[in-house]
Amino acid sequence: MFKPTIFCVALAFFSAASASPVQVAERQDSNYTTPMTTWIASATCSGNGIPLPGTITSGLCLQFRGLSYAVSALPDDDCTFTTYKSLNCKPEKLDTVYNIPAGNETQRLLELLQSIQVPDTARVKAATSALRKDFYPHPQTLLWLLHILTSHDTPQIRQQAAVEALRLVPKHWAAQSAEQRPAIRQRLLESTLAEQKPLVRHSSARIIAAIAKIDLEDGEWTTLPDLLAQAATAKEVSHREVGIYILFTLLEIAGDTFEEKIPTLFSLFNTTIKDPESAEVRINTLLCLSRIAMLIQPDEDPENLARFVQIFPGMVGVLKSAIDEDHEERTMQAFEVFQTLLGCESALLNTHFKDLLTFMIDISSNKDISDDSRNQALSFLMQAARFRKMKIQGIRDMGETLTLKCMEIATEIDDDEDEEDEVNPHRSALGLLDLLATSLPPRQVIVPLLKALPQYINHESPRYRQAGILSLGMCVEGAPDFISTQLDTLMPGVMKLLNDPVIGVRHAALNGVARLADDLTDELAKYHAQLIPALLKNLDAANVQASNENDQQKNLEILKASCGALDSVTDGLDKETMSAYLQELVPRLGRLFSHPDLNVKASAAGAIGSMAGSAMDAFLPYFESTMKALSEYVTIKDSQEELDLRATVCDAMGSMSQAVGAQVFQPYVQPLMQASEEALHLGHPRLRETSYILWSTLAKVYGEEFTPYLDGVFKGLMESLDQEESDLEVELGEEAQDLLGQEVIIAGKKIKVTSASDEPEDLNEMDDDDDDEDWDDMTGASAVAFEKEIAIEVLGDVLSHTRKHFVPYFEKTVETVMGLVEHSYEGVRKTAIGTLWRAYACLWALMEDHTGEKWTPGLPVKSQPSQEVLKLGEVVTTATLSLWEDEVDRAVVTDINRNVAATLKLCGPSILTQGSFAERTMSVLGAIVTRSHPCQQDMGDEEDHESVDDEESSEYDWLVIDTAMDVIIGLSAALGDQFSEAWKVFQKPIMKFASSQTNYERSTAIGVIAECTDNMGAAVTPYTSSLLKLLLHRLTDVDMETKSNSAYATGLLVFNSTDSATYLPSYPEILQKLEPLLHTQVARTLDNAAGCVSRMIMAHQDQVPLDDILPVLVSLLPLKEDYEENKPIYECITGLYQHENGTIIGLTPKLIPVFESVMGEPAEQLEPDTRERVIATIKFIHGKNPSLIQGHQALMSCV
Repeated sequence: MFKPTIFCVALAFFSAASASPVQVAERQDSNYTTPMTTWIASATCSGNGIPLPGTITSGLCLQFRGLSYAVSALPDDDCTFTTYKSLNCKPEKLDTVYNIPAGNETQRLLELLQSIQVPDTARVKAATSALRKDFYPHPQTLLWLLHILTSHDTPQIRQQAAVEALRLVPKHWAAQSAEQRPAIRQRLLESTLAEQKPLVRHSSARIIAAIAKIDLEDGEWTTLPDLLAQAATAKEVSHREVGIYILFTLLEIAGDTFEEKIPTLFSLFNTTIKDPESAEVRINTLLCLSRIAMLIQPDEDPENLARFVQIFPGMVGVLKSAIDEDHEERTMQAFEVFQTLLGCESALLNTHFKDLLTFMIDISSNKDISDDSRNQALSFLMQAARFRKMKIQGIRDMGETLTLKCMEIATEIDDDEDEEDEVNPHRSALGLLDLLATSLPPRQVIVPLLKALPQYINHESPRYRQAGILSLGMCVEGAPDFISTQLDTLMPGVMKLLNDPVIGVRHAALNGVARLADDLTDELAKYHAQLIPALLKNLDAANVQASNENDQQKNLEILKASCGALDSVTDGLDKETMSAYLQELVPRLGRLFSHPDLNVKASAAGAIGSMAGSAMDAFLPYFESTMKALSEYVTIKDSQEELDLRATVCDAMGSMSQAVGAQVFQPYVQPLMQASEEALHLGHPRLRETSYILWSTLAKVYGEEFTPYLDGVFKGLMESLDQEESDLEVELGEEAQDLLGQEVIIAGKKIKVTSASDEPEDLNEMDDDDDDEDWDDMTGASAVAFEKEIAIEVLGDVLSHTRKHFVPYFEKTVETVMGLVEHSYEGVRKTAIGTLWRAYACLWALMEDHTGEKWTPGLPVKSQPSQEVLKLGEVVTTATLSLWEDEVDRAVVTDINRNVAATLKLCGPSILTQGSFAERTMSVLGAIVTRSHPCQQDMGDEEDHESVDDEESSEYDWLVIDTAMDVIIGLSAALGDQFSEAWKVFQKPIMKFASSQTNYERSTAIGVIAECTDNMGAAVTPYTSSLLKLLLHRLTDVDMETKSNSAYATGLLVFNSTDSATYLPSYPEILQKLEPLLHTQVARTLDNAAGCVSRMIMAHQDQVPLDDILPVLVSLLPLKEDYEENKPIYECITGLYQHENGTIIGLTPKLIPVFESVMGEPAEQLEPDTRERVIATIKFIHGKNPSLIQGHQALMSCV
């Protein structure tokens, strides 16, 4: 309870009148005890006054200085209330004019605040509910809470009052009278400066800042900044601490009001950041500077930029001191400041960025510093790699330094760690390596890592050997193409570690192999003869009972890791190779199904699933026994471990369904579908996800026969996508706003396009976002988002494979997915856009099936698509443009590129007629191929990339450009000869890539030139000279892939261009440079060189020495890899037969087995029109010399 004397004096500044009275409450008893809730101010009385507890009468009547009283005895005297108006002070009149708060109301408020302090969830929820319902709506509650904050003697109650008052300031501060506010401000400031408890002091400071935010915007409390500056430089340490902290809270919520005062603030902070007595002043100054950084616009404000750069070393000094003092809270605050600065203008950090990175990696690698501080430093470096990758790339040797330091930190690995998810420096360092490999070019990360790797692999310390293979495994995802070229060098070291005498090293090697196989599936499969025996050796060695619990646990880890490595490695084997291992592998793994450890069972099941997927129908002999062994786990649900096992088994059975085919798997479909639908309601996220993936797999296996399950599948997927996510607003951007609320017709259905935030906000709802339940939901938000990502992807799979049977679900699908296009999680954005494009492609295919018409290149389109297709096209392009131009996530942009490219190639030019889609597609592609798209730049920076334009890209960055160039190819396919105009936009950047120092950039660019040339046809003619010069140079490139693509492009150029005067003089040079390619052992290069020669012959037979070339060409046939080049080769050969060319006729005996081969399997060797030409040639040969055909059954069937 309050002390009455303190109570009266403390509330003196609250004694002014407030807003108009609320509704009068009814009297409570015959003594006129009336609850009131409004203040009465300065009343004079002609009688004796009203003797109420806590009032100071002294000649004044009803001058209330307390909060609330039970009015139980009112006099009959008439009173004059000078504040409002004159009236009789009769009880029956008093309660019809003013509301005086009854004592039990204030007491109840205090009791509710006390209840919130009790560790009783039910009481806390009840108290919170009562506060919101009975007190928060009323302005005077803010005054009562401020009074408690400034006068109560219990710190916990003061703190709770501060928390509740802070919520009410935005709503109720403006309702307080102008006369009252100055006294409140003064009292708050005084009490805050005097407050001894830091937590209460900080909370009170935030209230001052919240009030100041409102007042300063209204031109009030203009003296506060100067008052705070005085406090921040006062003699009393506590005043300095409070002053600078209030200033920080004010900068945090109302920083814009200080834009004109920044120079003055820098003068202050230059002093306070060196405060000799208080670390709190220094850290709060650092916090203030983090807010100032957000206000500085370097281009417009060079003076303040210079001030910030000057004070920056002092800021680092604050962090260093906090680390040296091992003060956990201040260290955390300081690191957060530097994390924040990464999101500000890069110019703020540019001058000191190299030194800052060096400081952070030195902290990270210093074992004398606490693990928490080291983890924070590594976390900063991770964010720097993510958001300042271009700047890191531009600092000489920085990528290499960070890489080698990370490898060094990784040697701190401890085999006896209990928690797999524990955050420690060596795990954080491996995570940083992963990001570096993803963000920086291989030259800066992978090359130094591979150079250092032998020292680690051959080191006498097991920890170094573990660190080496784990480092390699972490980097492979970021640079798979580069690492794939180094496998011959790497594999001896990997094999050595798989056979290491130390079990911890073998465990690390098994995990490293699994990661290599995940990202280099096909490439690592070539080493199966070495890998699989080594993996089995580890499996067998661990599948024994150890003598003690510690060794037994290590054996379990080896068992799981061996199965995991087998899972990944066998996933990349071809059918023939995999089949040879089945007899050795399947029984071994099958025995693990009876292992007592559920995680071992799950690992074995996953591995067998991969083996089945690779072996395909060769797995049939093992199918029934495996399904029988696994079936008991399809319905288990008594523990998390059982649900984990069930999820893995579900996944493995999906792989087996693809292996054995629809008919063989049919008996298991119904039970599996029932189990998967039940799995959605068992509270296990991974089990739900694997259920969705099973549906996707079965839809692929059964196609339109999957239709009976669509109702349940669609219902389950919609329930997933309709899940609420806390603190999530999903809206369509400006590009889609004109579609919101409209109805469009898709597949005969009316669809209303909505945003996910169509529900109106209740502006009167107070603080719903602070509900305890919302805080609980925060932990599950990301899991729900991951689940939605998978659900959307599966939805796309199902609609693509069930086709016309999915039409009844189109309406809800498009409506729901459209609302997720701008989800906060990039994975959901990516799959949402992808599924919309798949829906468009599906509807287009259904239309073509119905009309029997195929699209032709060029605009305007020759035949109009259906209205359903046009409307869906409008929805899809609108959704795409809402992201494509400004999306900052590389993976999202990459996937949009893939979808647009695939659609252009599959559905033609119709999609380009949607609004401004064609023009804006050109604009986006132009930005990407010039590396100026937002996803290619550091956060908030448009300059850093310019300094590294000619440098190598990370492989992930290159994927953005690579897929954008695939869209360019798609445009050329859709537009045909009309693309000649568009080529003017792309020619320069693509030819620049064709001259890059990086092999894959050159080869890709040359490939794009080839495809566009082919699609443009004769319209490529104006570009003949520039393209020919480039291609002649690249025909002798050091990179085989670039040479191969150049041969392909050169043949297409001379075949399509009509500018023979330009290219004919180069025929001898072309043939000379092709000659070595015709003798290479690289199949694809041989194919492209042969195709080029054939096109040159067709273009100008007289310019090619047929007697020399044709025998070489025929000796290369039949092609083994690139069947696309069969078209020009056999058109050339059949054309020569038509003209009865003597050389080709002389080669007929050699061509007969070639013809027999291409007329057989695989059928895709020849396109239908080419096949007809070959048949005509066979008939011609038969007519001339039947004996040549006889004995060749495949050819005889043609005649």
